[in-house]
Amino acid sequence: MEADSGTGPPAWHRTLEACGLVVLGRDASPSAPDVLTAIRAVTGVEVTPAVTVAESRADAAAELDRRWLATASALPLASGEGEFLVVPPGRGGSAVGWVRVHDPVGTGLPSRVAGATGSPEFLALSADGRHLCAVTSEEDEYWIVTRALS
Repeated sequence: MEADSGTGPPAWHRTLEACGLVVLGRDASPSAPDVLTAIRAVTGVEVTPAVTVAESRADAAAELDRRWLATASALPLASGEGEFLVVPPGRGGSAVGWVRVHDPVGTGLPSRVAGATGSPEFLALSADGRHLCAVTSEEDEYWIVTRALS
């Protein structure tokens, strides 16, 4: 993320807005895991993806969007009010931590993240802190990784 200019919202906020997300605040659920713990939970050596999409597919972005929506909806990721937590995608996001957002668009989130950052990778958490769902890029595939937390 670029350095903040001191005027207007910080870079991480602008990035989330560029993804089409409405920033509601930095107040995470008390049961939300530490960001680095969450990152390790979805990127570790022992991680098995819930979904894989070959990057070489002609429709990889559309398929990733479709599969993300189905996976996130089944968890459920969003609260009844449509809120969830996200680590701002891109460089420096883990230092910001969890940000409460609302997605008024509702579809195509990985593509919107890619449009804003150059990569569809991001980490999301249900508002109650119980379900992790992430998009990662591993070798020649996009992975959607989910984890249930206690």
